Amino acid sequence: MTDPTSSAPGNPPDSEPPAPETPTAVLEPPQLPEPPPSPHRIQLWMHRVSVFLFVLVSAVAGVLLIILPWTTGWTDNYFLQTFPNLRPVIANGFFRGVCSGLGILDIWIGFWEALHYHEQQ
Repeated sequence: MTDPTSSAPGNPPDSEPPAPETPTAVLEPPQLPEPPPSPHRIQLWMHRVSVFLFVLVSAVAGVLLIILPWTTGWTDNYFLQTFPNLRPVIANGFFRGVCSGLGILDIWIGFWEALHYHEQQ
């Protein structure tokens, strides 16, 4: 008896290449990207120190900008003795108020940065 699957002599066999296997989501979980490398300890502490210094400088500059325009040293200083034409502008209440407003804004920016600080994971 001859096997019906065998080919006749002289004829090439009818063979198809095997179909490639396709992975399915049910059998294999999707490959997750690798997390970024964590920053080194020195970089982390440098970031913390820089945020602290930014908040400190913002707070100090803000307090100075709020208080100094309303003192006598604001209009009686060496710079204004050299340029006496600037004295009426700097002594104006509107200009003093703008400087104090910038001080409040400076404090607000510093504390906003401190409250929204988060370390990179």
